[in-house]
Amino acid sequence: MLNGTVRRVAIIGSNRIPFARSNTAYAELSNQTMLTDTLKGLVGAFGLQNERLGEVAGGAVQKHARDWNLVRESVLGSGLHPQTPAYDVQQACGTSLEATILVANKIALGQIDAGIACGTDTTSDIPMGANSDLRRELVRLNSAKTTSQRLGQALRLLRPRHLLPEMPAQGEPRTGLNMGQHAQLTATRYGISREAQDELALASHENLLKAYQDGFFDDLIMPYHGLQRDNNLRGEGSMEKLARLKPAFGEDGTITAANSTPFTDGAAAVLMASEEWAAAKGLPVLAYITAGETAAVDFVDEREGLLMGGAYAIPRMLARHGLALQDFDFYEIHEAFAAVVLCTLDALASDAFCREQHGLDKALGEIDRSRLNVKGSSIATGHPFAATGARIVGTLAKTLDEKGSGRGLISVCAAGGQAVTAILEK
Repeated sequence: MLNGTVRRVAIIGSNRIPFARSNTAYAELSNQTMLTDTLKGLVGAFGLQNERLGEVAGGAVQKHARDWNLVRESVLGSGLHPQTPAYDVQQACGTSLEATILVANKIALGQIDAGIACGTDTTSDIPMGANSDLRRELVRLNSAKTTSQRLGQALRLLRPRHLLPEMPAQGEPRTGLNMGQHAQLTATRYGISREAQDELALASHENLLKAYQDGFFDDLIMPYHGLQRDNNLRGEGSMEKLARLKPAFGEDGTITAANSTPFTDGAAAVLMASEEWAAAKGLPVLAYITAGETAAVDFVDEREGLLMGGAYAIPRMLARHGLALQDFDFYEIHEAFAAVVLCTLDALASDAFCREQHGLDKALGEIDRSRLNVKGSSIATGHPFAATGARIVGTLAKTLDEKGSGRGLISVCAAGGQAVTAILEK
């Protein structure tokens, strides 16, 4: 439904709160509180008070039943005009990158002039459900017609097993394995060494620390609940220290707590618009989002690695736009686990993989590792599931703006064997 001609979609700016390890600084905060405050910060930074935007899209992965209209409720407390529409999206760890693509598409098609993509997550305020048996008994109690029926039904509630809550699933429904177990299987298949994973993890911390020291995040992150920066960041590290940690998934495994991202709380948001809207408001353009692609893999029975969707989405996206893997100044590949980044890069550099899975004559090749996650990524920063995509978009847009030109690739793997990718340009 194109209105007029296709327009370029500008990334105007972003805002996030420092990411915090679960059960630390934000232990008492809800998704709605964090997202509302993050949107308030974005509204304040760009003078959007009482502004009616085209829409706000985003969501959370770990969400209470009360948060059924999470983004709209957050918008109503953000300072935006109440007539700003909003809706929830959920695509696991790809949530806010997918929301970015959705909003960008509407801007490109002329359906809206400006919008916000966002995400939030907390594993401190984790949603726990009532026991299934208890829920059924409560429904029967509510349906009882007479006093005697209600009393009889009420007595059925007094069973010890009803006290056991239902916890969120920790594993993939199709396999019963959690994300780390799947990542270890893939790392083993690809022969990714412990040393290589630790090196990437150490670089993530070093790059993030340098970015903070350089003041890169001064206008991207607002101080929040006593935090000035992500509290998972380690200022001092070494390969020797990382090597002392025990494997997390089996005695012979290579994945550890240090080369994986921790459970994290946080929120992030990105403002996008047409060039005309930005010019009318006197707002800068950091970069443009020019492409997006999603993919999913068949990971059941380990036919493909759970988190290898990026190795399928990236080649498709490059082919659509006539680009080579080396045509990028920066690469933002989400570090759910260091092993996943390395497996993805190995697949793209494999003649056999690219020929068999994508019908290519040869591999896409290797990348310049000095251009990978140059401002740190999820291992150091943390990973509030639905907030990570917006964090990466905001970081990459500013990185391109500081360079003054260039192109950046984003890839975010996600539960369910999925991935979301995008291209930003300046």
